[in-house]
Order: sequence, then C-alpha cells, then structure tokens
Amino acid sequence: MNLVSKVFDDIYPNIAWWANGGGWLELGQDDFSQSMIRVLDTGGLLWEGKESYAKVAAALDDADAFIAKWRDENDY
Repeated sequence: MNLVSKVFDDIYPNIAWWANGGGWLELGQDDFSQSMIRVLDTGGLLWEGKESYAKVAAALDDADAFIAKWRDENDY
C-alpha cells in the first residue's frame, strides 16, 4: 500500500470500505445528476450530495458520513 492510499483510507475509512466491497462514488455533475458527488452500488444510486461544495474534501466528508450511517443502519 502506498502512502497516498494509506492516508486516504485513514481519512475516509467508510469510502475505502465501500470501494473495496464493490460500491463506487461518482464525482462531478453530468447529464443525469446535478449533484457533485454520488454513492452507488450494483443496485443503483443510494445517495446524492449537494450541487456544489467549496472543496472536494467536503464532498468526500459528506459521502463518508453517509456510508458510515448506511453501514450502521444495515449492520455492517
């Protein structure tokens, strides 16, 4: 594991868990969604963030918090 991966995993443990388990995040707006960040799995969209954030880190913080809540509610 390189330093960047370790640091990211330490800062965003729930995103790291999500991505390692087959889920993914989308960053940026597109033709289908105006949110800056989205959390998805094979079943589709689970959560959308705000339209904009002052910093990408704030968007990642929100996504990590959503995944933490989702994990708790779904006993993971």
